[in-house]
Amino acid sequence: MKQAPDEYQDIRDAVRALCAGFPPEYHRQVDAERAYPEAFVDALTKAGWLAALIPAEYGGSGLGLAEASVIMEEINRSGGNAGACHGQMYNMGTLLRHGSPEQKRKYLPKIASGEWRLQSMGVTEPTTGTDTTKIKTTAVKKGDRYVVNGQKVWISRVQHSDWMILLARTTPLAEVKRKSEGMSIFMVDLHEAEKSGLTVRPIANMVNHETNELFFENLEIPAENLIGQEGQGFRYILDGLNAERTLIAAECIGDGWWFLDKVTKYAGERMVFGRPIGQNQGVQFPIAESYIEVEAANLMRFKACRLFDAGQPCGAEANMAKYLAAKASWEAANACLQFHGGFGFAHEYDVERKFRETRLYQVAPISTNLILSYVAEHVLGLPRSF
Repeated sequence: MKQAPDEYQDIRDAVRALCAGFPPEYHRQVDAERAYPEAFVDALTKAGWLAALIPAEYGGSGLGLAEASVIMEEINRSGGNAGACHGQMYNMGTLLRHGSPEQKRKYLPKIASGEWRLQSMGVTEPTTGTDTTKIKTTAVKKGDRYVVNGQKVWISRVQHSDWMILLARTTPLAEVKRKSEGMSIFMVDLHEAEKSGLTVRPIANMVNHETNELFFENLEIPAENLIGQEGQGFRYILDGLNAERTLIAAECIGDGWWFLDKVTKYAGERMVFGRPIGQNQGVQFPIAESYIEVEAANLMRFKACRLFDAGQPCGAEANMAKYLAAKASWEAANACLQFHGGFGFAHEYDVERKFRETRLYQVAPISTNLILSYVAEHVLGLPRSF
């Protein structure tokens, strides 16, 4: 399936060339072994793609969210899984926007070069889920340190990251005027933390997406690792969610194109009853419908990117882009699996692997139902439902 070149074609061509060095067999083996694609992530890092959003003064490319989203899209369209490394793109945004000059000089150049990985963010907890203001993990200041106790869950890439951004309560919920106040953001040195108060328990799951449950027991964090002002961490986290959701939308769009490329080619070649199955409208229509939905999601993705890069509010657009793209990629995945028949379940075709990977985005990083709630309340002005 061919598409007309666009203003990002140079980026697309370069990322595709890099991804070509990691053929389907590579990703298939990584998935089978439930391993981390170290060589692939290292290649992306060395080429500078994961430092796209870091300003040039700190060793990055200083590109916008639109360009970053194209990088993520092309990784997935090429058959890879950007979920192994997308945290490096958006996690550092909190540090970039709210860190002190000293913190930026300390962390960003080493993140840009790949010496340090900032792939992990600790927010979600077992008993609170998306109700972030109810988190129970606490960080109590004692002299020049904060002492952390609590638990996190579904925290990705901890085992393949050097640093983690952690959200914890520094003021009890009962003592704040607004429930969104009293939470703070910290940089956590994971290698040191695992020696002195952090326990990591991997969670096996249906996708090769390394994720974990974390237990904090009197973990001490230097006070200098606090990002921004104490008590404003929730606002800082929200700042980065629009970028996260837009980048995830781009990954889903990449998946959608991959499924459409795959099924269109197969449907044109697979002969049953003396004719290609793609000649049947029962096969054509779901594929065509998926193409239309991916194209529509693509437009919303770039609208969100334009607003974000212009510094304008884009919460609704970022959420809608993620919703449309996740839905479109899932429908394309269904069509691709269905029309491959039994071959769709065979590992060698890669359809079942990509099918599992794209299904995640109906649930994470925010479920489709919560996006609908957001749009109902904040765009349509309907009463808050929770």
